[in-house]
Amino acid sequence: MTGPSTSMPVAGLVPTPRQEHAQADLLVRNAKVFTGDPDRPEARAVAIRDGRVAALGDDHDLAHLVGPGTRVVDALGRRVIPGLNDSHLHVIRGGLNYVLELRWDGVRSLRHALAMLREQAGRTPKGQWIRVVGGWTAEQFAERRMPTVAELNAAAPDTPVFVLHLYQSALMNRAAVRAAGFTRDTPDPRGGQIVRGRDGEPNGVLLAAPGALILYSTLAKAPALDEADKRTSTRHFLRELNRFGLTSAVDAAGGFQNFPDNYATVVDLARSGELSLRIAYHLFPQTAGQELADLKRWTEMVKPGDGDEWLRLNGAGENLTWAAADFENFSEPRPELAAGYEAEFENAVRLLLENGWGFRLHATYDETIRRDLAVFEKLAAEGLFPGGNRWLFDHAETVSVDSLDRIAALGGALSIQNRMSFQGTAFRDRYGAEAAAHTPPVRAMLDRGLTVAAGTDATRVSSYNPWVALHWLVTGRTVGGTALYPAGNLISRETALGLYTRGGARLTGEEDVKGVLREGWYGDFAILSDDYLTVPEAAIPGIESVLTVVGGRIVYATAEYEGLDEALPPVNPAWSPVAHFGGYQGGARQASLVAEAVAESEQHRQWRVARGSAPETPLPFYDPCFDH
Repeated sequence: MTGPSTSMPVAGLVPTPRQEHAQADLLVRNAKVFTGDPDRPEARAVAIRDGRVAALGDDHDLAHLVGPGTRVVDALGRRVIPGLNDSHLHVIRGGLNYVLELRWDGVRSLRHALAMLREQAGRTPKGQWIRVVGGWTAEQFAERRMPTVAELNAAAPDTPVFVLHLYQSALMNRAAVRAAGFTRDTPDPRGGQIVRGRDGEPNGVLLAAPGALILYSTLAKAPALDEADKRTSTRHFLRELNRFGLTSAVDAAGGFQNFPDNYATVVDLARSGELSLRIAYHLFPQTAGQELADLKRWTEMVKPGDGDEWLRLNGAGENLTWAAADFENFSEPRPELAAGYEAEFENAVRLLLENGWGFRLHATYDETIRRDLAVFEKLAAEGLFPGGNRWLFDHAETVSVDSLDRIAALGGALSIQNRMSFQGTAFRDRYGAEAAAHTPPVRAMLDRGLTVAAGTDATRVSSYNPWVALHWLVTGRTVGGTALYPAGNLISRETALGLYTRGGARLTGEEDVKGVLREGWYGDFAILSDDYLTVPEAAIPGIESVLTVVGGRIVYATAEYEGLDEALPPVNPAWSPVAHFGGYQGGARQASLVAEAVAESEQHRQWRVARGSAPETPLPFYDPCFDH
């Protein structure tokens, strides 16, 4: 720091006398700026004034914007990109629980994951649970397997442990089974299974068969944070997202996210100016049989667009009616939706359109999408659909070319997530490599001129790290390295980045103010640790931001910029896993443990081979929970 007007040593820029209003509030120089603007794709410097881009150009071009009140940041030749926008992120729900969760996102060995769990058990007070809630898959581990219930019991004999694995299953130790109140007499809920031992007692395994309600309802039995701690938890989760260059997200609502109660925390943070991420949110009916009543009530309370550039209502979904929702547990057969759900679904869509509401719709399989499209086409014949309202399908892994043409004809859009990078092996094993090769058909979507946006569906399936999703889009590989897609279903790095910037803005009607670095647009950008456009493909998931700016505010800063971001209150409770381990795991500590885990795993395999309990040639990875 060389003076109050700069945030990094700056050479060659001398503040010149100018009118106060002409000064930039923030100027980033010596950068490789990818603007995302085809009319001006590159720059060396970017200036921000009043939260928006004031100018782009070379360092010399922007020197006159530096005044006594300008903070000047030297990017040191690093890559700058428009801020990332996750178009399908459960950010509101994630924030309310973040500091209670032990995140295995990015952990590269099961041995280390269990060590984290064992260490956390030593600091978790009586009555609290340890919860590992999504963001990981067995394929990411060097050992290529899930933990066992016995390992959970050994790591935490007295503290309840709940480990969620995708939308497929959950593992619970003995203490968690007791805390959840499961006994031999507990009935299986609809769409789920409490697995039992020979004695009839629950053995600690829960299966989504195929619905995930059993997983979520069990997790909901764990203690929750009080209101003050939910506020702190949300701020830390948003900072964690800023860590990866995220500046916006579209919240897809979800189960156990009631409106308005569970939205109160982000509303309060927005009112006090403490959000560090722009959020467009959706409303999701929670109770089967009550969906139309909820939607009608909401249309009388609020309307899409309510809010401001930091927090605004975007519409309904991702469920409108429960009967129309398919489940994406690829380890189970595709669910057959009930006959006749269309009547209630049509009423819900009609109600929304008549009140000027757009919506997003969870639909994994083409069989569901075709049935929904038939409803939309019926309403279109009446002149009601889409009626100027934005609408989209979420996920759409197995959408057909014919359905894509119908979506295009109806003015729809698509939001895709990298669930296949976590569940792709399970999908391939069930449906075959040929089907997996175009699941989802990203290139076919883009070739039809459809609006396509990218996201993660974090936090309970995929990780919230957007660079894992960008790696999947560019390489077609799972987190375990399995290649799913041929070259014809891959996209360039620049195209993938566009899905993560301009694409999300289009879903919220903000394509004229964000997603691109252009004069007059929001001053949202990130300086990256590594150059996304040139690093080897394998290095993409390891990219982070070293400085993230939203509306001209520095909301995350590390490396040479440490301390330039806004202070956060400490994590509370003090025993929080996040307080000790942080969120996404990565870096040298992880890398140093992988070789050891691989060696130990191979030694164990050879021991089993010598005793005749394993084949000479290792079998492909499989999850034993898939057999249930």
